[in-house]
Amino acid sequence: MKFCSDCGQALESRIPPGDQRLRFVCTVCGTIHYENPRIIAGCVPEWRGQILLCKRAIEPRRGYWTFPAGFLENGEAVQEGAAREAVEEALAKVEIGSLVSIVNVVRAHQVHMTFRARLLDADFGVGEESLEVDLYDEADIPWSEIAFLSVEFALRRYLDDRKLGIERLHFRDIDYHEGKIIFRDR
Repeated sequence: MKFCSDCGQALESRIPPGDQRLRFVCTVCGTIHYENPRIIAGCVPEWRGQILLCKRAIEPRRGYWTFPAGFLENGEAVQEGAAREAVEEALAKVEIGSLVSIVNVVRAHQVHMTFRARLLDADFGVGEESLEVDLYDEADIPWSEIAFLSVEFALRRYLDDRKLGIERLHFRDIDYHEGKIIFRDR
């Protein structure tokens, strides 16, 4: 961020009075521009025991598998965003259920929220952001080709809970330190 969205003047990075973090502050009007984490909303759609996965047609991780997920839009509830992503990526209509996981991807400034979901019918297809879309039995999930650590975490917790017949909420932080990935489960 270089310029103030209120007055167009230059910004500088400094800690405002009463704050503890560096913020972008306008050098003329004094407006403080906060940058906050972005929310990723997704779901694990299930149809008759199989999981719907999408092969990504876009970067990052083009050609890798994920469940439908993407950035939450302003004015949209998280559950609505997860359902919208299922339509956009897999042309799938879903009923959103309970939360499976909340994953804080610290370095990327993102919070990934994943819901359980039920496909309303087997009518799905390839959306604009997908190369392929298919249903997978648990034994056939392409684990080595899963796009993101947060997706793998949510999907494994979903499957673990399904085996136990329970619905828990799982938390994980994913961060990096000195080139190493650090996981903190809560």
